[in-house]
Amino acid sequence: MNRTTLSLLAAATSLAAVTGFAALTAPDGAAETEATAPARLPVERSSLLCPAPATSDIAETVYTSITPQSGSAASSGSSTAELRPSVATLRGPADDAGKAGEEKEGEAEKEGSAKKPPSDKPVLSLKQPGKPVGAKASGSAAPALVGTATGSLAPGWTTQQTTTVSAGSGRGVLGVNCTAPDTDLWFPGASLAKDRQDYVHLTNPDDTGALVDIELYGKDGALKSQLSDGIQVPAGASVPVLLSTLTTDPAEDVTVHVTTRTGRVGAAVRGAGEETGSDWLPASADPSGTLVLPGIPADATAVRLVAFAPGDDDAELKVRLASATGTISPAGAESLRVKSGMTASLDMKDVTKGEAGSLLLSPADGAPASPVVAALQVTRGKGDKQEIAYIPATAPVTERATAADNRAEGSVLSLTAPGETAQVKVTASAGTEGGAQAVKTYTVKGGTTIAVSPPVPAGLKGSYALTVEPQSGGPVHAARTLLLPEDGIQMFTVQTLPDDRGLVAVPAVEQDLSILGD
Repeated sequence: MNRTTLSLLAAATSLAAVTGFAALTAPDGAAETEATAPARLPVERSSLLCPAPATSDIAETVYTSITPQSGSAASSGSSTAELRPSVATLRGPADDAGKAGEEKEGEAEKEGSAKKPPSDKPVLSLKQPGKPVGAKASGSAAPALVGTATGSLAPGWTTQQTTTVSAGSGRGVLGVNCTAPDTDLWFPGASLAKDRQDYVHLTNPDDTGALVDIELYGKDGALKSQLSDGIQVPAGASVPVLLSTLTTDPAEDVTVHVTTRTGRVGAAVRGAGEETGSDWLPASADPSGTLVLPGIPADATAVRLVAFAPGDDDAELKVRLASATGTISPAGAESLRVKSGMTASLDMKDVTKGEAGSLLLSPADGAPASPVVAALQVTRGKGDKQEIAYIPATAPVTERATAADNRAEGSVLSLTAPGETAQVKVTASAGTEGGAQAVKTYTVKGGTTIAVSPPVPAGLKGSYALTVEPQSGGPVHAARTLLLPEDGIQMFTVQTLPDDRGLVAVPAVEQDLSILGD
């Protein structure tokens, strides 16, 4: 009689949808009844989506992509990591998108007219972990990108898209980390003000269409809309949706909620103002009673906090600033009440006072921990020389995070330890065109933020990546600011560094099923 033992593993399907999957086989002779902790294994597949960079003919875009070197190898076999053009279309909301565009005098068509890629040739391809690659695109024809990494190139795969527009209403440095697809995303900090042109870009990486709903919330609650349900995002396509076509209700501060009925999408909001320039607003960290917004530049001339409470209860928040010397309550901005289902804002002016910092949100004394999402709109410069960037609430770096695009000058790394003192290792990769890796370790005292000029690879040519790895102590939150001033305008962008989710917890074997046969 032959006896065949089949070992069953519980698979985390939600993780597979977001970052990839990990495979595990039980070792021979493993005890069948012994309870073991979940193994943390490298993901074997990762997806990234980059929005269409800009509509300006003078836009210049740089892509930098890397998979950090890791002590744990992914499964054997071939490895690939490529970003390819998607088809950018103007579809939706539902069948009324054309009408919405006409009502707005063609604004939506100008932003999102169809852009067929010249070919399916990869924009960039990684060859090995630890060595970044770069690519460039010019003008308004650059499409959104979709990409997949497998094998040893999947764990921690990171790509940065940095676009410079030197003039016009959309001027600025627009930086964004290309993101994994998801089904539920929050964007506090958008706007429907008269001088703003904010778009939410939706990109579908899959072979089947996605159906997306967009909800908008202002200071008095949900904004009326008949066009935001059932937006179709075709397979492999990217759809930019002008927020002002979704509602006639005015609102200076808006929270955008993107959910999918079917499929999954990558999403980002491009905020643009006539006087303030433009940048990308990434999604906030998941709703929580305690949030950290890291990396406010030392020379910020204005900081505006926007928060939204998605639950059934109001949130009473304590607002603190973690600076280089400790944590303080900003004068006149010590608290914020966020009513359930409503967007609240707090003008914090030049809160950093020449010293880089991070914002810490927590329940007010005696208040329950009601979940919120939040983001900052940060301004540098004044008058016609001002420029904006966005900092969403960001989860801590649990194991590793990477900022892919850094230059020899202009990069500032912010590290925040909201609790206990932490020690952090920062690795500067080789450059995209040459250079040698550099490593430095920093100590971040509890309750403080440090802002440092990060290590630069020796002999650097091109751009390079910075990888942050906590070594000991309490949780660490990170952000990287890229300063690219032009013609006296303080152009800049801030990218927060959430954990790269290169490892996934795979539950241990629960039981064996035996199949008996002759």
